[in-house]
Amino acid sequence: MEFTAKQISSLINGEIEGDPVVTVSSFGKLEGAEPGQLAFLANPKYEEFLYSTKASIIIINNTQQVEKKVNATLIRVPDAYSAFAIILSAYEQMAKANLTGIQQPVYISDTASLGENIFIGAFTYIGNNVRIGNNVKLFPQVYIGDNVTIDDDSILFPGVKIQHDCVIGKNVTIHAGSVIGGDGFGFAPQQDGSFKKVPQIGNVIVEDNVEIGANATIDRATIGSTLIKSGAKLDNLIQIAHNVEVGNNTVIAAQSGISGSTKIGNNVMIGGQAGIVGHLQIADGSKINAQSGVSKSIKTPNTAVTGSPAFDYSHALRSQILNRNLPELEKRIKELEQIVERLSNEKVTE
Repeated sequence: MEFTAKQISSLINGEIEGDPVVTVSSFGKLEGAEPGQLAFLANPKYEEFLYSTKASIIIINNTQQVEKKVNATLIRVPDAYSAFAIILSAYEQMAKANLTGIQQPVYISDTASLGENIFIGAFTYIGNNVRIGNNVKLFPQVYIGDNVTIDDDSILFPGVKIQHDCVIGKNVTIHAGSVIGGDGFGFAPQQDGSFKKVPQIGNVIVEDNVEIGANATIDRATIGSTLIKSGAKLDNLIQIAHNVEVGNNTVIAAQSGISGSTKIGNNVMIGGQAGIVGHLQIADGSKINAQSGVSKSIKTPNTAVTGSPAFDYSHALRSQILNRNLPELEKRIKELEQIVERLSNEKVTE
């Protein structure tokens, strides 16, 4: 596929500086791009490559000053990074639009309902009463359990497992190896010290426009639903326990774990390897720093916390400064003690 600078500019509402009919057919990093490739400059520290790159078209910020001659055609936009993401997304959608049909071998239940323009990769299993919407892509070795719904335009990459009764919304992307709807970790302690499994009869609901990374696990609810709300973005290797709710447009980085029945608000940001204990409330807009351990509810919106146990971010920074200064503070305290002792001795002598 080839695109002109004019076509690209129309897609991202940019302003062209140079040849509007020059074409590109692939993408490249600014420092190593070749003729016929599209690149972008968002970070000023890469500005030197603007003048040496062989890229045919470069997307740059409106504020970027050009000090030397540039051979490429420039497209100016308010945010080059976001504009480049829009282009990549459009390119990806066009490439996948041609991916249709059913490869063999697969198993598809006679009671399953399949939409139009779908793709089903080899060794995929689709159970009873499954409903799959239009333009859905199921890559090889995907498992879809009984009574699952997958709505329009969703993509499940190789090896994804959707267990029975779960619901996947529109335009959801789930990356390779993730398991949606495995049993929650529910065991009742017995008098003899053993544990009796508590049946997990709920499901998982993933709303529209959610993206879930590779090898993530989202457990089904004991009763009711584990809920991932619209626009949430989950990184790789994340554990979401039973009956958790993740709010709209919340982002969670890799290796984080959310314990059972915790309710996470909208627009929350959770750093990598953070852990949140069960039955908590995390207010809208909260920011949880990487490797934090959250053991109490965060009730005030837009609060930032860090540490383990996690506490207010600004207080934590002050505590870190104090910790670094402890040797000096100890020295000053000893000096003060010596002064006090000397003054006391002088008073006694008088």
